Amino acid sequence: MAASGPVVIGFDGSAAALHAVRSAGGLLAGRRGLVVVVWKQGLGFELLSLPTSSVGLPPTTLNVAEALEADRTLYERAEELAQQGAALARAAGLEADALIEADDVDVPISDTLTRVAREHDAAALVVGSHHHGREGELLPGTITRGVLRRATVPVLVVRHTGAD
Repeated sequence: MAASGPVVIGFDGSAAALHAVRSAGGLLAGRRGLVVVVWKQGLGFELLSLPTSSVGLPPTTLNVAEALEADRTLYERAEELAQQGAALARAAGLEADALIEADDVDVPISDTLTRVAREHDAAALVVGSHHHGREGELLPGTITRGVLRRATVPVLVVRHTGAD
């Protein structure tokens, strides 16, 4: 790997992400790692305009204070996930740090991950791929497909079948 930066690992706390971190550590032990959790800043405010009546629920009255609280809670969860992922990566053999990357709710997570990899001169970008029945054997998920299309660094896709 020619790039001087860390191995960037996309992490969301899912079983596929846990498996990807463990696999990356096994393959790339001793390298620097950056475990990235993407936080959709402002998602609490998206709930303000959610048309609940269109799905058969009574109209909701979410106020700005509740939206701010929801956003803060989502950020805290992202922070916990990032620390959990970095600890797991260190246990797997990487010299890992956590990064919470805030991005707009309309920006695909794959765009955020590939941007972070570019900005950090990443040696590689690691993502987990979920197995979703027969289709999952052939087609990676939305985030994985986006990363594969946009990444300018080597990508390691770790397939998770639910066996561990």
